[in-house]
Amino acid sequence: MNRLYHVALSPFCRKVRLTLAEKKIEVELVEERYWEQHPDFLRRNPAGKVPVLRIDSRVMSESQAICEYLEETVPQPPLMPRDAEARYEVRRLCAWFDDKFNEEVTRKVMGERVWKKIMKKGYPDSKTVKEGLGAIKYHLDYMGWLLDQRRWLAGDNMTLADFAAAAHLSCLDYISDVDWNRSETVKDWYAKIKSRPAFRSLLADQLPGMPPSPQYAELDF
Repeated sequence: MNRLYHVALSPFCRKVRLTLAEKKIEVELVEERYWEQHPDFLRRNPAGKVPVLRIDSRVMSESQAICEYLEETVPQPPLMPRDAEARYEVRRLCAWFDDKFNEEVTRKVMGERVWKKIMKKGYPDSKTVKEGLGAIKYHLDYMGWLLDQRRWLAGDNMTLADFAAAAHLSCLDYISDVDWNRSETVKDWYAKIKSRPAFRSLLADQLPGMPPSPQYAELDF
């Protein structure tokens, strides 16, 4: 049985989960408290990070590398365009969300409001949270600009870039930290992603002692 070692509200794990589900690859989800750095887990990934995917006797790490491996080995339905320029744009946007958005928004908001509590590292720093919530406005505006020119973030078809963005935003949506009224275009895009069958397992996620926001699992919001 394929197995994904993950954390429910990790955007990197969610990107891989969306890819697996979209390609209808069955996988057992195993919650991994990676911050405890258990020897068994470190043997699977010496970098000590999730996600880690065990598939076809292989053990793989790094979300983007995993997703592109799945794209190459299970090409239908496609999540990458065929031509080089379009593939570049998908990779550029995946990096935008996994690097820039993560550093400026996800890490500051989720890190303070969620992971500090779970890892028992003290109380949230309100200044850091405020910085993250301020930065998300810029990113939503950028997404709105892209979507005013395209059907999806990277072009006319849904790609890994959409899954990367949705993975980060869905984590923030869990704790009600996305102002969906800022852009109707982005809100409509997220509603399309959220309504896909691949998204269902994400909407069922529950953190102990930290229930999701009321609108999190609603398809009409």
